[in-house]
Amino acid sequence: MQQVKLVSTGGKLTFSLSGEIDSASSEDFYAVVRAAYLNEKKDVVFDCAALTFIDSTMLGTFVKIFKELKADGFKCSLTNVQPRIRKLFEICAIDTIMEIGR
Repeated sequence: MQQVKLVSTGGKLTFSLSGEIDSASSEDFYAVVRAAYLNEKKDVVFDCAALTFIDSTMLGTFVKIFKELKADGFKCSLTNVQPRIRKLFEICAIDTIMEIGR
């Protein structure tokens, strides 16, 4: 199953995330997102409705993406985040720099 899929390139780059994304898949995740972003620089939205697990490596990857977009004047946000995953972002205070929607 593909864990990250570009689903829309309208006004924003929207990625659908699914399953478990952790240290084993974080480099591939970053490469897919970065390639799409460099091809078409826009705000990035991650739809996390089907995302069931992330680890601390992925938290760092989200921050890395956020910083790159911010440096270019773009935004990064997450939508449909399950409460258990949202709590990880809150514990690490990442929700204070990124928009983490429910």
